[in-house]
Amino acid sequence: MSERLDGDVIVAEAVEQAGSDDFGEPTWQEGYDRLLASLLSEARLSELGVEIVRAELVGYLTARLRVIAWRAAHPAVAEQRVERPIVIVGQPRTGTTILFDLLAQDPAFRVPLSWEVDRPVPPPQTATYLTDPRIDEVQAGIDMAETLMPGFTTFHPIGARLGQECVRITAATFRSLIFPVQYRVPSYNQWLLHEADLAPAYRWHRQLLQHLQSEHPGDQWLLKSPGHLWHLDALAAEYPDAVVVQTHRDPLVVVASVSALATHLRGMASEDASLPDAAEMYAEDVFVGLDRGMAVREQGVLPASQFVDVQFADFMRDPFATIGRLYEALGRDLTSDAEAAMRRFLAEHPGDGGGGGKRYRFSDTGLDPEPLRARAKAYQERYDVPTETLH
Repeated sequence: MSERLDGDVIVAEAVEQAGSDDFGEPTWQEGYDRLLASLLSEARLSELGVEIVRAELVGYLTARLRVIAWRAAHPAVAEQRVERPIVIVGQPRTGTTILFDLLAQDPAFRVPLSWEVDRPVPPPQTATYLTDPRIDEVQAGIDMAETLMPGFTTFHPIGARLGQECVRITAATFRSLIFPVQYRVPSYNQWLLHEADLAPAYRWHRQLLQHLQSEHPGDQWLLKSPGHLWHLDALAAEYPDAVVVQTHRDPLVVVASVSALATHLRGMASEDASLPDAAEMYAEDVFVGLDRGMAVREQGVLPASQFVDVQFADFMRDPFATIGRLYEALGRDLTSDAEAAMRRFLAEHPGDGGGGGKRYRFSDTGLDPEPLRARAKAYQERYDVPTETLH
């Protein structure tokens, strides 16, 4: 395993594929080294998992090299302006994905799609945005993941033409919560949440948005990632004009749901993926994120006027009433065409109302709910979040 995950060999392969050895600012190296060490010593990877990890690392490094090379050859990309992005945040499994996918049906928003995030060079062009051959390439990889792990896209809808999360963007900096969800990497996760400087991740984030919009612009970026909640201060430093849409749900249900998701994803690369193991981590991490989110808002890191709150319960009960209120808060008009597109998408992707009691149960986590309920009290009272029935 150590030979296949030799960090220098992986870097050399990426350099060969990209035809460049310029990685930009060297801040990627620390996260890369820490991630590799954690993968080798803690992730319990299977033989297939080793190959999956290797391919992902080569992919992230190669994409980084190619974007930097393109930027050097086309200096005008650096002059692109990214203004007032709308950023959906909130704990995992609180409706962020379906809200993001519905809003993405509005052509007024520029959304980073999976295919262009995974294959960013050359930048997407307006004339071929819907027909670019990279779409089928990326979709083939997603279909392969579904074959290897049936139910993958049910747990977390993903497609080449669907919007992609920002954690996939910041993965190229190796400062991203995508890795602890996919793999059992507790020491990396500890570093990421409690020690790492996330400023380099957000600088790269802006660079990729500049790159993607350089030949296919839009009126306003619509972005999404639960991972932003842990680092709203870093997001605000890079995008002080960002509008943050925060979703809210009972934290105990979130712990159960994200633990089930992580266990399912980790099962692709490990034959020893444990739900209680994941739950132990998320029982702490979820509350770290909620506490930090409250603190940032109380400290006024961004003006209160740049936050919009969305209750998961309200959204599930009447999604279009919630979307209507959201558009009003954003100062935007929801056109009849955009709403019709959203309704079509929802009819084709109905989901399962949050999955509670169907794809996950709190009782499977092995956790005692009472101390977690006490810890959730301040957050639930602050945002008037209803308590859900635990299964």
